[in-house]
Amino acid sequence: MTLPKRACVITYGCQMNEYESAVIERMLVERGYQLGAPPEEADLVVMNTCTVRARPEHKVFSQLGWLRRLKEKRPQMRLVVCGCVAQQWGSGILARAPHVDVVIGPRDLASLARYLDGQLGLGQLVATCLESHPFVATPPLVRERQVAAFVTVVEGCSYYCRYCIVPYVRGRATSRPAQEVVEEVAFLARQGVREVTLLGQSVNCYGRDGGGGCCFAELLRRVHQVEGIERIRFTSAHPRDFDEELIETVASLPKICEHFHLPLQSGDDAILKAMGRRYSTADYLRLVGRLREALPGVAISTDLMVGFPGETEEAHRNTLRFTAEVRFHQAFMFKYSDRPGTRAATMPGKVEAAEKQRRLEELVAQQNRISAEINAVLLGEEFEVLVEGLERTGKFMTGRTRTNKIFHLEGQAEVGQFVRARAERSYLWGFRGRLVGAA
Repeated sequence: MTLPKRACVITYGCQMNEYESAVIERMLVERGYQLGAPPEEADLVVMNTCTVRARPEHKVFSQLGWLRRLKEKRPQMRLVVCGCVAQQWGSGILARAPHVDVVIGPRDLASLARYLDGQLGLGQLVATCLESHPFVATPPLVRERQVAAFVTVVEGCSYYCRYCIVPYVRGRATSRPAQEVVEEVAFLARQGVREVTLLGQSVNCYGRDGGGGCCFAELLRRVHQVEGIERIRFTSAHPRDFDEELIETVASLPKICEHFHLPLQSGDDAILKAMGRRYSTADYLRLVGRLREALPGVAISTDLMVGFPGETEEAHRNTLRFTAEVRFHQAFMFKYSDRPGTRAATMPGKVEAAEKQRRLEELVAQQNRISAEINAVLLGEEFEVLVEGLERTGKFMTGRTRTNKIFHLEGQAEVGQFVRARAERSYLWGFRGRLVGAA
């Protein structure tokens, strides 16, 4: 009897990478691979990589160094590098890590399928074509009892913000045909998925490249009609493209959750202009006001960057003041790092590492206070929670509210069930509380 081939998929980076890894996993399962093997025992290791910041890129090469030693012991093991680092470095990966068998860019997963089918031979390959179609017919793998899933609807980005590597490693924005999106969402619903998150680097630019067949608001309306899907989210939304039609659409469709991720990046107008963000703090504040008017109780999260070239202490203070005014429910905060090939990498006025760290710590401390205050005010409130499984310690069932707060449940509930729960303790990440009944 032939033993099944064993595979290990290692994922770095964003939700889009998670989605692509789920597609890769289905490719592997369809070809007889057994998933979940540790790298030490795998016949095939696929690394799906991220280069949006320096740190995850460094992790990739550190992992490749460790895998080199594994492959010296097990030369029959195959090693594939996919994703944004593959696109950024191309054949440079093979020069730096010659034990890698295949390098495949994020817009060419079809080449991975051909490699798995033996159509590309066993030699080293660099497949990093930005002009190829980024979407494959293979749907993502759905795990047992999985109730939430990602669906990519826009690949690439056409904004070319001066700090961002995405347009260079994923290409210009390409919208996926709406019918393909709806069919994939319907497929996920048949597998038991109850919540989908539509993905794109600037997801609400959907359709503006002339593809897709409709605008983003219309895509939401079509996905909303899919039976079995009870919740819809999308991320990340560019503030510039969150127009009045989209606001009215999200307010009118009950399946769309009252949580939106709107990357701000900086609360200083001069820095926003230098970044190439194409909106002002006044524009951003008007958008937040309209969303809160249309959807009372809406939760807004954001991305914030400290230490962009030319950021002065006053600009940093402006960010602190502006974020204190907006009062985000959550923020992902990080230090600027040069990305080779971006315009910001050659800009003058670099901020010292120690100063970036100080500014980050100051911003994090303020945002943590705000998040804690917002959640504390909600103690005693009841929330609809979609139960996703056990939390890390195994003591409680856990899920998410419509506003994307994690909720640890005291009481019996089934995975995939919508329940009502009362918040009795609040944390930065969400709540713990008692099950009240079915939603």
